[in-house]
Amino acid sequence: MYYIGIDLGGTNIAAGVVNESCEIIAKGSVPTGRLRPFADIMKDMAGLCKKLIADAGISESEVKSIGIASPGTPDVENVKVVYANNLPAFIDAPVGDELKKYFPNVEVYIENDANAAAFGEIIAGAAAGEKDVVVITLGTGVGGGIVIGGKIYAGFNHAGGELGHMVIVADGAPCTCGRYGCWEAYASVTGLIRETAEEIKKYPNSKIHQMIGGDESKISGRTAFDAMRNGDEAGKAIVDQYIKYVGVGTANLINIFEPKKFVIGGGISKEGETLLAPLRKYVDTQIYTSSAAGVPATEIVAAKLGNDAGIIGAAMLFKQDI
Repeated sequence: MYYIGIDLGGTNIAAGVVNESCEIIAKGSVPTGRLRPFADIMKDMAGLCKKLIADAGISESEVKSIGIASPGTPDVENVKVVYANNLPAFIDAPVGDELKKYFPNVEVYIENDANAAAFGEIIAGAAAGEKDVVVITLGTGVGGGIVIGGKIYAGFNHAGGELGHMVIVADGAPCTCGRYGCWEAYASVTGLIRETAEEIKKYPNSKIHQMIGGDESKISGRTAFDAMRNGDEAGKAIVDQYIKYVGVGTANLINIFEPKKFVIGGGISKEGETLLAPLRKYVDTQIYTSSAAGVPATEIVAAKLGNDAGIIGAAMLFKQDI
């Protein structure tokens, strides 16, 4: 049998046909057109699925289930999107019922996009085979998912697991959620860019000034790391502080959940051991079990699936019913 995973975004709808080995055998995307009516967006979603079934060379009767990774808050039991702030038409939206108009004999599942990506990593990624895992994504914001006993944990109302919105600096930098000092405000790429722009003012001789040609809009999440690799003092100071911010949140989550693996994805994770080695060292000084002899430690690793995590995780949502 085959399974379809859909990653619903504000810009694009990406989808893939996934086989029983969790391999994507056909993949594609269409523009979301997020301001359009709900029925129009769903029609294009269904059309994409039908095209990918054809591309994969299989029949609709061979598709066992379709899973949707959606932004915002889903109603998992009724397969609805309760609210998604970047999709105005998706308020109490019956995506399951609408998709079944096109695929009446296929089971449809839904999950928050960050949770689906986390599930993908335990099904076929960096934490394959594990049951207790925390996955975070360091991107424009800080997303995350919690898997306990092999199942996604999202609280009684399925609105939990907003890992980026725990405060790590009281009365700190403003966050897009309205709070101050959230982990997302410091550990996201957005936060790293802000910190880089602020910090280089203290270092007039920093190579970063040359790298960006005096134009702060050219600062990216890689700028400070690249400068550090070139021996730049400011670059090292910025990276050290950034890793500490990431580490504070990581240690908090490990102390709460004690996952077997802590998986880090997103663009910054591509720094590999440049990020992970000092992060592990810092976290080891912060976790409750750091000095407990003989206690197994959480393994901090980079994500493996990249942008496919949401598709694979969504496609495999049916496994939570097993």
